[in-house]
Amino acid sequence: MMNENDYLMAWAAYGIAALGCLLVWMRLTSWMWRYLREPLAVLVAVLLFSPTIVDPARELFAPALAVTAMDLLLKVGNNAWRAVADLALYSLIALAVYLLFVAVRWPIERWWKGRDGLQSAEPDEDPRTLRERMEEDDDLPLRGYGRDRNGRMEPRI
Repeated sequence: MMNENDYLMAWAAYGIAALGCLLVWMRLTSWMWRYLREPLAVLVAVLLFSPTIVDPARELFAPALAVTAMDLLLKVGNNAWRAVADLALYSLIALAVYLLFVAVRWPIERWWKGRDGLQSAEPDEDPRTLRERMEEDDDLPLRGYGRDRNGRMEPRI
């Protein structure tokens, strides 16, 4: 039989492997549009990290995806419907939390982009073209900063 230490070691190994799979998934979907990539990452995280109970008497849990696959492919138990129900419940909760996060993040991002737009618009308030500005600078007298008597310019360091 499996003792408590073996059970925790198996969950730790599965958690590290699932984290690696999630990181690979994030890398594979990095080219996608942000509002498609993020919900898919939430769904993959739910699939990988959601547990379901296998033995209620001993309170043993297993990954719901593994339980569903084993029950459907190998027909070894009757926990598939419980695992699918757990996956559906965890998915709904995770997507609701994600939508709440997006609802909070969206106005903050709009405010931030509007703030950046105001800062970049301030220096360009002068409606003149570059040619008009340069012609006006030609009319100004030359300053003699850094010039010696011969008219030679010395670099300033």
